[in-house]
Amino acid sequence: MRVVVVDAILGACVAVGLLAAAVVEGGRVDAGVVALLATVAAAIALRRRYPVAVLGVLDAVPVLWFLAEGPGLLITLVPLIGCYTLAADRGWRWGLAGAVPTALIQILAIRVVLGDTETVGVVPIELLLSATAASAGTAVGYYRALLAATRAELARETRTREERARRLAAEERLRIARELHDVFGHAMAAISVQAGVGLHLVEQRPGQAREALAAIKKVCDDGLTDVKTILGILRSDPSDEEPRAPRGGLDRLPELVDTAEAAGLRVELQVDGDPRPLPAPVDMAAYRIIQEALTNVLRHAEARTVRLTLTHEPSRLSVRMRDDGLAAAADSPDGHGIDGMRERARALSGRLTAAPHPAGGFEVYAELPIPNPR
Repeated sequence: MRVVVVDAILGACVAVGLLAAAVVEGGRVDAGVVALLATVAAAIALRRRYPVAVLGVLDAVPVLWFLAEGPGLLITLVPLIGCYTLAADRGWRWGLAGAVPTALIQILAIRVVLGDTETVGVVPIELLLSATAASAGTAVGYYRALLAATRAELARETRTREERARRLAAEERLRIARELHDVFGHAMAAISVQAGVGLHLVEQRPGQAREALAAIKKVCDDGLTDVKTILGILRSDPSDEEPRAPRGGLDRLPELVDTAEAAGLRVELQVDGDPRPLPAPVDMAAYRIIQEALTNVLRHAEARTVRLTLTHEPSRLSVRMRDDGLAAAADSPDGHGIDGMRERARALSGRLTAAPHPAGGFEVYAELPIPNPR
């Protein structure tokens, strides 16, 4: 609607300008001339909606103008507006198809209808004017198309960035939720076992009950530290050069083993291969998988012994843990521990299996690839 209003104003200005030129030249301005000027204004107002029809009307106006003996030659410039509009709207082929008949009709109007046979130079001038109008319209049309394509591409890139940001945010929320699940799950399992031991021994063996309470305090302190670190990530500035990460890695494995053994579970640790510094994601994933597996054993398996084997290879780290407890109760049916371990391994292009062992007990086995092994 706004474009129509702008074109209507342009048409009115052109009509008024032609009328003023006719008056200045002292020619006869009658009803026919005014009607033709009104036609010009209306045609220009609709030029973008009906470019072909408008060009036909504007080409006919100079012929009718000279037949009505309208004053001045400025009317021959009016069809150039239609020629420009057609080229800008439909491209150079339509612009060429419009420019040729426009030039021929204007030459016919001036030399034949007007009877001005002496103006030999009008032929190249009309050809040049029509070609210029068509060329200008073509250039504007290409510019508009390029601008529209650029805007569309920018819009697609913006949507892609927004979708990627939403996906990354969802993945980050899932990662933090998984970290909190592992921290709380392990801490609560250890606290539950130690609290049970303390209640059982509080009257008979106060010294051991005190040790159970001390173990509970240590588990709580470690868990709170991990939770504070994880929550601190949510408050950290994304522009920090050294973003904080949750504590955890195979360097804390002795603490994990001590906590499990303090809860009454004997852990047999075996390390094969040549241990070396691991990439942080692999180190963290291995630690969390072992932590979650031990938590499941403490909570559900009723096991006494767990055999944990770490195998360091050049291109991968293998984690195998097997308990001697109840295989059917190795993971809560309502829990997400095993699913969480699988997701951790899958996030590193690794794999994890968790199933009852044929010889008894339950076994968890994970393979974690090491990127760019040296």
